[in-house]
Parts: sequence; structure tokens; C-alpha cells
Amino acid sequence: MRRAFRITRTGTMNAPFKPDAAPTEAPLWDLSDLYASPTDDRVAADLEAGRKATAELNALEGQLEAARGDAATLGGRLDRAITLYEQASNHLGALGAYAFLAASTNREDGAAQGFEADIRQKVTTIAAETLWLTLEINRLEEVEIEAALNADDAAARWRPWLRRVRASKPHELSPELERFIAERMPAAMQWPRLFDETLAALRVKAGKDELTLAEALNRLSDPKADRRKAAAEGLDAALASRATTMALVLNTVAQEKALEDRWRKFTYPAQSKHLMNEVDGEAVDAMAAAVAEAYPRLTHRYYALKAKAMGLKQLNQWDRNAPIETTAPRGFDWGQGRAMVLDSFNDLGAEFGDRAKSFFDNPWIDGRARAGKQSGAYAHPVTADRHPYVFMNWMGERRDVLTLAHELGHGVHQTLAADQGTLLADTPLTLAETASIFAEGLTFDRLLATAPEKEKRGLLAGRIEDGLNTVVRQIAFHRFETRFHDERAQGEVSVARIGEIWMEEMGASLGPAVKLNDGYEHWWAYVSHFVHSPFYVYAYAFGDLLVAALMEKRREDPDGFAPLYRELLAGGGTKTYVEALKPFGLNPRDPAFWATGCQRLERLIDEFEAVA
Repeated sequence: MRRAFRITRTGTMNAPFKPDAAPTEAPLWDLSDLYASPTDDRVAADLEAGRKATAELNALEGQLEAARGDAATLGGRLDRAITLYEQASNHLGALGAYAFLAASTNREDGAAQGFEADIRQKVTTIAAETLWLTLEINRLEEVEIEAALNADDAAARWRPWLRRVRASKPHELSPELERFIAERMPAAMQWPRLFDETLAALRVKAGKDELTLAEALNRLSDPKADRRKAAAEGLDAALASRATTMALVLNTVAQEKALEDRWRKFTYPAQSKHLMNEVDGEAVDAMAAAVAEAYPRLTHRYYALKAKAMGLKQLNQWDRNAPIETTAPRGFDWGQGRAMVLDSFNDLGAEFGDRAKSFFDNPWIDGRARAGKQSGAYAHPVTADRHPYVFMNWMGERRDVLTLAHELGHGVHQTLAADQGTLLADTPLTLAETASIFAEGLTFDRLLATAPEKEKRGLLAGRIEDGLNTVVRQIAFHRFETRFHDERAQGEVSVARIGEIWMEEMGASLGPAVKLNDGYEHWWAYVSHFVHSPFYVYAYAFGDLLVAALMEKRREDPDGFAPLYRELLAGGGTKTYVEALKPFGLNPRDPAFWATGCQRLERLIDEFEAVA
């Protein structure tokens, strides 16, 4: 009943090395706050509670339209119906979150995957009974709803949720079709499951080593060129051997999306995501165009400078995230990473630090990398009446510290927004990345400030690369995805053609200083967002450029910034991104707004050129 945040860091790669000091091992989470096990009595109890709340809600079917002539009565019924909907969402959302969280740490465990699929099916069956609610709301006239909200203060608090419901009105189908789509969803989700399980089982031969996907991606940042090359060539072979399966998954997901989009009268593939994010498609297109126009000033220029600094005429693609220094970069054990991140949150204020600290004081983080655990990282909010969990694969490198800050930024955001309740706390992707990227930026500033002088060039290079991965690379992903879906509308896209599109977009974004070696044409096959959440990736660039503008505001007035920033995060999804940024004096509809982030990256590249 509620979209689960799956915040996955596909653009960041880390080197698997051990710090000089013995590392403090990253923690495992304890999900028993949710359920002790799949056989916990609370599983059945929450299913039953979800059914009960749904039954009470369904008893109101038809009563909203029946009260359309009486504003006060309609207001009371709207409040009651939406409250019951949220209660059902809390029970069923907790079950769905637990099943996903447990499965994501062991994608090779058939029982865990089966439990996740079973819960998804049961939750969907119950939730399908509530589809009438939004359909009936959208049969009411705008003037009737506004009168009802003005007549009932309790109902008025649901105005932001109703705004999102009303926005989908032009794209709704008949009750029968809406129910069919909802009940079919668990079957459709088997395609992402196949994708995840295929990648979890992937083993990459790199010299004498056999690596998981996460380990292989991390090795692309290894200080030693031969280890990077071996990992990349091993990934070439591993992904190529599964490219047919992954292409089938990608084609099927795109075909199913196109079919639903056609019935819902969406005119282009990304439109439904824009609607969910409450953002104008024109704004996203303008942002993507601005970033693509800046490719020569950003990636093309930087990678040419990096190649020169490394004594190379051209970088191989596996050198893209190579450390700029020849000595091994500084490592961090878990305790050091924890301290660095908490200090950064405390820079914003004691409340931010305390909220971040609660994730360490409680078993809410699964940071330990291990076989069978899916790659990437995310923060999952569960429901507003439960605490969030953070997932990552800690390797002890600088980028792991930044990833920890990123995901804790999400976690702190989720705890701040929880007072809004589950429905209103749900944040559009246009704002969902704000706190995470902001926390990452603060942590980098602290890393740079505390680094020995000899490490600062490497840190600056790393920060630029993180920015390029978050902005330029994600826009390149978005352009690849857009082209793929456009071609899929004409028929199935072959593995070879997918590879061609990938190479064209990656080549355009990286520029002539980076050689796209043979085998790289299959690397689209590990990007999970293409399957799990089509057209998600632009949110990273959107968030990074938005945060660049916010960080400029903080530099101007640190004390005045903090309360406004807290208000923005605590608002959850109650405001659009335009409304949320207005107190800062920022207008994201102004093209100059997007230029700020690109200019910030250009200034960093200027600094790098000066020290390179």
C-alpha cells in the first residue's frame, strides 16, 4: 500500500582493502523489533490487523459520494477513511519491509526469497480491496473536496495526500482494471527478483580471486592497476554470460510498463515517475539537457586532467575511479567511520547528531559485507510508527564513510518526517535525496579538513568523482534508459543493441579521455534501478544539484539555515519541492538554479587542476 524506498548506491565503488589498524567489524542488524522470524506470531497478527482495518475502511465504500452535498459529513468521512487506510498501510507495510529487509541480506536463501514473495502476494491481495478509495475520491469535484476540508480540521491535514491522489485522476482506469493491475503486481515483481538473485549468485574471477559483484565493483577503486583490470575483465565475462537473461528481464519490465502506460494515457515512459515525484517533466528535461551540455566542462575535462596526473594518455574505463595517488589511500575501521559521520551530523546541530547516533546505539544497521548479500546500499523507512533500517556493504574505504553518511542522511530524514504519519511522511524522489547528499557533503568537508596534506589531492579527486558519478553518470543512465524504452516501444531490443545504446551514452558522458574497453558493453546489466524503479536515476542528479544550492545558503548563514533545513526534512511529503525550497529563496524553475550545481563541480575541477 506504500512505496518502499529502495535507495541504492549504484554509482559508488569502493576498494576492498584493510586499514593499517585492525578494523572494528561492521554490524549486523537485528530485525526482531519488527518480527523475530517468518514464523513469529506477530506476522499473522499484523496480517489480521491489516485485514480488519481494510474491512472497516471498505464499509465506507459509497459513503463519500453519498455525502457530497454535505461538506461537514464528507469531511468527517474523508478523515475516517484515510485514517483507516493509513492504519492498514502501517500493518501491511511493516510486513513487506521485514520480508524485503530479510531477503536482501541473503539473496541465495530460497526460503527468504519465498517468504518475501509470499508476503508480497498476501499484502497485495488485502490492499487490492482498498482500490475503491482513491477512485471514489477522484469522482468528487474539486470544490466539494475543498469545502469538506474547510469544514473539518481533522480532514484538512490530509490535503497534501489528497493533492497527490487528485494528480493521478486523468490516468486512472476502471475499478476492475485497477484491481487486476494491483493483484498482478506480485507476479510482475518476480522479474526484479530474478534480476536480484542472478546478481547475488554472480561470481567474478579476478586473477586468483573469486569475487561477489560488490567486491568486484569495489576493486575498481583499488590502487593497483593490475587488480582493477583483472576485476573489470572478470566483470566483462560474468556480465556477458548473463546478458541474455538480464536483457529478457529489462525488455519484459519495459514492455509491461509500456502496456500499463498506454492504458493510463501517459504519453512518454518517464511521465508516470514525474507524476509520482510531483515534478514537471520539462524541468527534468531541462536539468538533463543542462548536465549533458556541461559534459565537456565536467567529465571530459576532468578525466583528461586525471589521465595526465596519472601519466597516461588515456584512461581505461576501469581507471575511472582509480585513486589518483600511487600509495594506498587511508582506511577506516567501523569505529572511525562512525565517529567521522556523527561529527558531521553534529555540525548541523545536536538533534541531527542524536538522531544519527540512535542508528548506532541500536541494531538498525547491516553494514557487514558477505556472500549472498545484495550489492549497494539503502535506507528503508518501514512505516512512520516504526524506526528505519540502513543497509550497506562496508569495506573500510573513504567512499564507505561517505555512503554511511548518505544512508544515515536518509535515516535521519525519515525519523524527522515520521511525525507526519506514514502517508504524509512519504517524500517524493525530488526531495528524497536531499538529506542524504547533504550529509555526504558535510562528511566530505570533514574528511578533507582532517586529512594529511599529502592526501588532499586524492580526496579532492575523489569528491569530484563522486559528484560526477551522482550528477553526470546518473543523467547518462537516464538518457540510456530513455532511449532504451523508446526503442522497446517498437519491439524487443537485442542484447547487442542495448550494448550499443549503453556505449554511446557512456561514451558521450565520459569523453575522449576514457577508453571504453571491449566487454564494457554489458555493464548496464548490473544497474538495479533500470529494473526495480524505471526512471529513478535522475533523482540523484536532481538531489545533488538541489543540495549544491542549499549548501551555498548554509555558507551564507549557518545559524539561520539549520531551522529552515530541519523544517524542510520534517515536512516529509507535505510540500512540493518548489514550496519546500521557497523559504530558502530558491526557485528550481529558474534555469540558473541547475547551473549552480554544475558550476560548483567546475570550481572543484579548477582546484584539482591547480594542484595536479
